[in-house]
Amino acid sequence: MTTLDHDAAAVTSRRLRSQEDVEAHIRAICFKTGPPARVGAELEWTLHHAAAPDAPLDAATVRHALGRHAPAVLDPTNDPPDPLPGDARLTMEPGGQLEISSAPAASLAELHTAVSAGLGHLTALLGAAGLALGAHGIDPHRPPRRLLHTPRYAAMERVFDARGRDGRTMMCSTAGLQVCLDAGPAGEIPLRWRAVHEAGPPLIALFANSRRHAGRDTGLASARMAAWWAMDRRLTHPPVGPPGDPAATWARYALAAPLLCLRRDGECWDPPPGLTLCDWVHGALPSAPTADDVDYHLSTLFPPVRPRGYLEVRYLDCQPGADWIVPVAVVAALLADKPAAEAVLEVTAPVAGRWPEAYRLGLADRPLRRAAEALAHLALSRLDPALPGAVREHVIATVHRRLRDATATSAAEEPR
Repeated sequence: MTTLDHDAAAVTSRRLRSQEDVEAHIRAICFKTGPPARVGAELEWTLHHAAAPDAPLDAATVRHALGRHAPAVLDPTNDPPDPLPGDARLTMEPGGQLEISSAPAASLAELHTAVSAGLGHLTALLGAAGLALGAHGIDPHRPPRRLLHTPRYAAMERVFDARGRDGRTMMCSTAGLQVCLDAGPAGEIPLRWRAVHEAGPPLIALFANSRRHAGRDTGLASARMAAWWAMDRRLTHPPVGPPGDPAATWARYALAAPLLCLRRDGECWDPPPGLTLCDWVHGALPSAPTADDVDYHLSTLFPPVRPRGYLEVRYLDCQPGADWIVPVAVVAALLADKPAAEAVLEVTAPVAGRWPEAYRLGLADRPLRRAAEALAHLALSRLDPALPGAVREHVIATVHRRLRDATATSAAEEPR
């Protein structure tokens, strides 16, 4: 083992014996400061038999289809799996959803090229096996069913089931689109943190496409976001705290959140019921948590925006096929610089906190539609000029179509 490996192991195995130690550790890793230059994406899709989208999946069929790209959770002999073209990593969620995680790109154009290569290759592999990626933020055909059987997912499922059915739905039926952006200069992080949250409700409304789930019409614009919102608010709602110190807010959120699993030897990773990270650090378990334990706990928190050194924007529905670039380009434009973030706060002020209205009504909610129109105008006026012309035209046309269709639907539903 090299000296660097020894140093890294020493850091992650270090016991954090006080709440102050935990808070300091989280504050040190949640935001990496610097100019906002890089962009990434994590794209999830539900997976279906092309000829029978309501038929259940089996792990062997998916493993065979993915071949050398199959994640190790499907094929332990394939560790590490080959990346997709464009250096994208392929992983699988508990219900069989597939996720492409891009490498950080220096520009939106570079990201589009890389992800398109990986997605095209994945689509071809699946098509040859009679499989197809879904087009919505929640499975419109099947009820939730866990395909992956690991100690982590089994423990999470039992914790979720104790509170209701929404956690299982989130794990096994939802597919989101995540935009990853640099946190930005230290002095601008509070502004960018506020802006990306305040943009959430109108952007959820603009890109909502998950009304049907398990063969029925839920009546919701985004049944995906509704499932997340209905879970334990300590895990899935936005952190609340002083606007000038998002790192402190995130540390307190993590401390107050219940443990979803507790790693140990054997197959049972169930945590003591109701145990929070704060309880753990204050002596509720025989040993204090290590830095690695805290990092693992952070991976089980699912707020609309998660700080991972960068900003991981998690509130958007998956989009069909090549449409993934549309919300990524919009979010990147809205957080491109300080004036853009300030403009976001100005136009979203009237709809601050309208998360439930966003997933219930989408653009049928008039205040949200007005805010979405204003954000769309702002974003389209600031699109990355290096994007290829055809991609820019696709982004612009898709945003205009979504606004136009929503306006037409609302007009048709007005009482006469």
